[in-house]
Order: sequence, then structure tokens, then C-alpha cells
Amino acid sequence: MFYTEEDRKAGLPAIALETARRDGRFEREGLRIRKDGTKFWANVVIDAIRDGEGELIGFAKITRDITERKRAEETLERTREALVQSQKMEAIGHLTGGVAHDFNNLLMAIQGSLELLKRRLPSGDNQMQQLLDNALKGAQRGASLTQRMLAFARRQELKLQTVDVTELITGMTELLQRSLGAAVQIETHFSLGLPKVSADANQLELAILNLSMNARDAMPDGGSIIISARERNVQNEPGLKPGRYVCLAVKDTGIGMDEQTLRRATEPFYTTKGVGKGTGLGLPMVLGMTEQTGGKLYLKSKPREGTTAELCLPVAPTAEEVDKTDITPSAVTVRRALRIVSVDDDPLVAFNTLAMLQELGHTVFSASSAAQALTLISEMGDIDLLITDQAMPGMTGSELAEAVRRDWADLPIIIATGYAELPEGPAQAIPRLAKPFFEQDLADAIASIEASQTSRSSRR
Repeated sequence: MFYTEEDRKAGLPAIALETARRDGRFEREGLRIRKDGTKFWANVVIDAIRDGEGELIGFAKITRDITERKRAEETLERTREALVQSQKMEAIGHLTGGVAHDFNNLLMAIQGSLELLKRRLPSGDNQMQQLLDNALKGAQRGASLTQRMLAFARRQELKLQTVDVTELITGMTELLQRSLGAAVQIETHFSLGLPKVSADANQLELAILNLSMNARDAMPDGGSIIISARERNVQNEPGLKPGRYVCLAVKDTGIGMDEQTLRRATEPFYTTKGVGKGTGLGLPMVLGMTEQTGGKLYLKSKPREGTTAELCLPVAPTAEEVDKTDITPSAVTVRRALRIVSVDDDPLVAFNTLAMLQELGHTVFSASSAAQALTLISEMGDIDLLITDQAMPGMTGSELAEAVRRDWADLPIIIATGYAELPEGPAQAIPRLAKPFFEQDLADAIASIEASQTSRSSRR
């Protein structure tokens, strides 16, 4: 057998013979060197041979090449580790999504109550107005945090549209420069003729902002950030369907990450920043948004060599390109008072939604369950609109919508949710109102429904 130089320095040949002489057998697995100088995994067995009187007369040595077996074992171990990690992240995702959903309901109650209180507060009390404004800003920051949690859990509602990456980055360069400060230089490099991608423009902007802020924090003495984009064709790669992608990269000249930090970088709540300086949800949000879009996030980093975060996003089919005027709906006002059934199993949210609708001039019938809502619609007979929560016990909002469609096919429906858990099928076409929402958001959603109804009537 051919020992490595390290084994010889450690005295392994002598140890092996002495062990076999003393115990009758020496057996060990390790790296050995072939005559051509290549290394291989070997199972080495040395048996002591004795005569009839027990005297040692020699050794029998067998060396087996077990390289393929070791490779198979290593592959199996990596697969097991990947499975455990996947199960762990899935469990964390479910937990995070559930917590975010509950937080959305709490923030809905807080935000709605503060907004109504501010409207009804007598003018002239500037200090009280300032306190209410601060409370509302705090609620909005909480809503932003829940959106990051939902993004990590792949349960935020994405509004996929056709996005020009070059135009999007160019439009936010000034915002980035103001946010990052004068010590950070921003460069952009884009390939000519880049196709448009299928993404949520607002979430993509937030992802780029998060990555840029991370890059700035990794360059305490300043540096440069390069934002670039290129087209890529994928044929066979884990995590990506075959097709065309635009890969958007944010590269910094910062301190970089070691292998252990890089492996954990996308774990929720993991951060290398000081206490109170980071939530640990920036990269998980980017990861969640990218994968929910049908793309993939790549992270490359080495200590003192900076970090590159690259988002590969699917190219939007040409047939699905939409005009920019379709992307951001304009604010509209309600044309008439409606008779509305509002459904939510959370009494705090139900109360605030009821108060907002009444403030908008509507007649509201509040229900705490889908079954109660069906009874109200049946008894009232002339309901103009149903607004329902999605995540409810017994019957979800989408299931309620299906039940309503069977008997009241023309009744408009809005599903209010901050949780992208609507099943595939007809429910996907139902207008949604993202929680937590302001009174104006509610008014706009109702007005859009009214406008849609009027448009359909005029075409008949």
C-alpha cells in the first residue's frame, strides 16, 4: 500500500504493523496514493499470521479501493443535510407566514383605529396630531416588516407585470444615491436590448434597495456598488425552469463573507449587524420574492473580496406585455352608497372595517363567519358587494366566494388579505385588498369594482 506523506510523518506504517501484531488485525479507511501519484480512498486490512504455537510469522495485507463508495456516502450525506435544511426552512416559513398573517390583523386594527381617530380629532391640537402621526408611522413600519416576513415565506401577494429592468434601475438611481450616502459610488452596467421580465415592480425595487443597503453596511469606509444586468438562457439547472432569464446583479467592494456566514445569509432573522441595526429579513425577503416569481437568487462572496447578489428573473412573454398605465391604478372615488356585507372572524378587524365603510357612506352588515355571511346575503336579498377575509376557520374567503357564485353569480366580491394563500382556480380572478389597508385603499378597491361593473353593463 502507498501511504501519503502525512501518514509517514505520523508514523502510521509502524503503528499499523504494531496494532496488527498486538491485536491480530489492523483496519482503517483513509486516503492513499497510487503509483501514478493520484489519491484514492482505501480500506486497509492487515492481519497477523501466526504458526501453530502462536509465533508471528508474517502479515497479510489487503488494500481495497473504496473511492466510489465514499463518494456515494458523501452524496447521501449531502442529500440528507439538504433535506433536513429544506424541512427546517419550510417549517420556519410556515411559522413566519402564520405570524405575519396574525400581525397583519393586529396592524389592521391599530392602523384603522388610528386613522379614524385622527379624522375625528378636533383641529387645533397639534401635539395630539403629531402623536397620532407617529403611531401611524410605527404601524406602517410594522406592516413593512410583515411584508418581508411574508416574502420570505413565499406568501406575499405578488402583482406580476412586465418590468423593464433597465428603466426600473435608472428610475431609482437617485433614490439609491440619497439612501446610501456620498461615501458610496453607484455604477450601472446593462446589456443592450435586454428583454423585459415578469416581476412585481414594487417588490423588485424593495429587493434592490435591500441589497444596496446591505452592500453599504459592508463598506464602512465607503466603496462602490455595481448594478448590472444580462440575459441568460437556462437549459438544465436546479431551481430554474428551462428558458430565458434576466440576471440582475448587485456587487459591492465590501468586507465580504466567509463560508459559514454565506451559508446562513438567507436564514430568517440571521444578521451580522449589531442589535437593533438589522432584522435579518432583508436577504430572506429577496430570496422569497425571487423564487415566488419563478427565479433564483445567487450569492457569491469571499472575505475582503466583496459580495455579489444576483437575481435571475424569468423573461416576460411578449404576448403578456402591458401598458404602464395598467400597472398603477389611479385613485378613484366611490360613486354611490352601497349595501355591503363585510366578513372577518377577527372582531378588532371587523369593527375597523365596519367603521371605515360607514365613514365612506355605505350601509354595512357585519358577519363573523362565512356561514353568517351567506345567511345575511340570503335574507337581505339586495346586497351590492361582499368584502371577505381569506383566512377564516370553517370556510375560507375563496370558498365563500365559490358558494356565493353558485346562487348570486353577479354579486361583486373583494377578498381582503395580506396572505397569498388563494388556491388555483376561479379565486385567482377575484379582486384583492391587501391588509393592512387605509380607508382610501378601501375606497379605491370599491370604486374599481363599481367602475368594472359599469363597464360590463355598458358593453351589454
